[in-house]
Amino acid sequence: MKYRMNKRKIITALSILLFPALAVSGQVNTPSPVGPIPSANQLRWQQMEYYAFVHFSVNTYTDMSWGFGNEDPNIFNPTQLDCMQWARICKEAGMKGIIITAKHHSGFCLWPSKYTEYSVKNCPWKNGKGDIVREMSDACKAYGLKLGIYLSPWDRNSADYGKPEYITYFRNQLKELLTNYGDIFEIWFDGANGGSGYYGGANETRKIDAKTYYDWSNTYKMIRELQPNIVIWNDGGDRADVRWVGTEAGYIGETNWSLLNKTGDVREDMLRHGVENGNAWVPGEVNTSIRPEWFYHPKEDGKVKTMPQLMDIYYNSVGRNATLLMNFPIMPNGLINEKDEKAALDFAHAVKEAFAINLAKNAPAKATNVRGKNAIYSASKVTDDNKNTYWATDDSIKSASLTIDFGKAVSFNRFLVQEYIALGQRIKSFTIEALVNGEWALIDKQTTIGYKRILRFPTVTTTKLRFTVTDAKACPLISNIEVYKASQILTPPIVVRKQSGNIQITPADPESEIFFTLDGSTPTKKSNKYKEEIQTGDGKVEVNAIAYNPATNKSSIAINEKFDISKRSWKILSSEDSNAYNILDGLESTSWHEKSDTKMPVDLVIDLGKTEKLTGFRYLPDQNWWANGIVTHYEFYISEDNMQWQLINAGEFPNIKNNPLWQTKNFNPVNARYIKFRSLGNTQNDNAVGYAEVEVVTE
Repeated sequence: MKYRMNKRKIITALSILLFPALAVSGQVNTPSPVGPIPSANQLRWQQMEYYAFVHFSVNTYTDMSWGFGNEDPNIFNPTQLDCMQWARICKEAGMKGIIITAKHHSGFCLWPSKYTEYSVKNCPWKNGKGDIVREMSDACKAYGLKLGIYLSPWDRNSADYGKPEYITYFRNQLKELLTNYGDIFEIWFDGANGGSGYYGGANETRKIDAKTYYDWSNTYKMIRELQPNIVIWNDGGDRADVRWVGTEAGYIGETNWSLLNKTGDVREDMLRHGVENGNAWVPGEVNTSIRPEWFYHPKEDGKVKTMPQLMDIYYNSVGRNATLLMNFPIMPNGLINEKDEKAALDFAHAVKEAFAINLAKNAPAKATNVRGKNAIYSASKVTDDNKNTYWATDDSIKSASLTIDFGKAVSFNRFLVQEYIALGQRIKSFTIEALVNGEWALIDKQTTIGYKRILRFPTVTTTKLRFTVTDAKACPLISNIEVYKASQILTPPIVVRKQSGNIQITPADPESEIFFTLDGSTPTKKSNKYKEEIQTGDGKVEVNAIAYNPATNKSSIAINEKFDISKRSWKILSSEDSNAYNILDGLESTSWHEKSDTKMPVDLVIDLGKTEKLTGFRYLPDQNWWANGIVTHYEFYISEDNMQWQLINAGEFPNIKNNPLWQTKNFNPVNARYIKFRSLGNTQNDNAVGYAEVEVVTE
């Protein structure tokens, strides 16, 4: 209580400085903070909204998701490396900063650390005289961007990892990064900790307790002393300044509190939604990659996220009270791929266009209650284009309405609202309504707001908009309301190949028409029009398709899907459950799980119907939120007769829990009619095994 009173005195003092006349007359009654409030560092960070990740390491050259720690530094030679290119693209894309992966799990350092030989000082690039972190720092300064650092706590190269000595090594590297490269806005610690690794030649599995091993409280203390303006991201140990949201898919929960409890376990739903009555301010950061994976893989050149996908991510991150951290995988030559650049710039243009004209700017507004009937808290503060002013109600009022009068009929389909979060997050639920034919019509009703909330809905035409707080922790403080009419963005259709071998194309918008090609060419509205499932043979098929809206004469970008041999003749031999064929139906939304009493290892045996020349296989885990049975370790066998089996591939699916995407494993060509996918372990260390799809790769 003493802290709250002191805080209020400070805020009141500031109000007196800003509004001396009102203070003399005794009219200032500043609202008290409610619950935990953000620090100055957290406020600056939240206002950045959108910034970049760049992933680059030795495993860029081995086409691996994670480095094992034994990769030869001589493979690291980015002959065209240009951090200025990275910074330019990020700046033009509207980003405010860049977080560089200074050291990923392999332990390879992108700066010449004096504490290890496993770094750029022992690679061919610039004859060992280079420093990528330095070049990144210089590029950020040149383009007016903030610099952030990713340093993996897990180090698969260090012989000391898992021992007390490693903590000294880890902190020494932190000191290098936080003292030699200027101001750092965010330090990022990955949640992957412990497992198999090179470990100085031990080639073994090491486990640690992520909550205690790193002694985070003292590590944090050192970080804050070295970089007073920093925010800390951490997925383990003590609660940091910023939280992970439980997925790398690009979204956070519709209900999103910027609060957690400082101590105690964090359930996955807490990461997604926050904790309404949490005792610490820990806002969400949505981290995702512009491609399926974090590091560059040539096979993903055709899988760069489309502009509509990126717009969805924006609305489901920044538009849901979070920040957006978008990753660029750096190519082996040291550059951002031109497809990634185009996607990011198209996305930036679309955001700028959607939010170009605020229809509510300076529009008259009236409220059912104004704090102390004081003009400094009036309804007009939500449309004055000043985020430091706000509409407030009396302390006893937790439900109130505000009406914006446009003065004429306007059409809009986007609604943006912000709380004055410097005094806490308060709103528990709200509605927006439009005056239509003299009656108030509900447009939408939602829960939390926080720093920023953006709603999308079909275009509405009205002269007045009513915003109502229906429930709040304390008197509402609304700093900003904006209204926009965004142009329609056509989403590419979804293309799947069913077990029958037929191609099914589904539009995202039922009003759209679909046009497609099967010869590799780009479709137009003069191409084949999709009317029903496309019958194909059993061989490989390439489909390009667009959505076309005849009313607007607009088309989506083309989607390209390449399918291997059909599964028409495939039979599942290891189970008699008819639901098992969900894993062959071509639909990522369906799945099948082995019965709960199944013990590891678990075999999935499939008859391909005839002998095929295989060069790999693909596995997609259950795509439901936080699904169980996600396989992490596997063995893959082939056979010609279902009796004699040959182990052809084995290993792990790195990062599959956080990024449960298609996993592709390749091997040398081999003839097989039968395949056996053996599950050895899963993300939850139990006996569940789940599959969305299983496919083979043929020569």
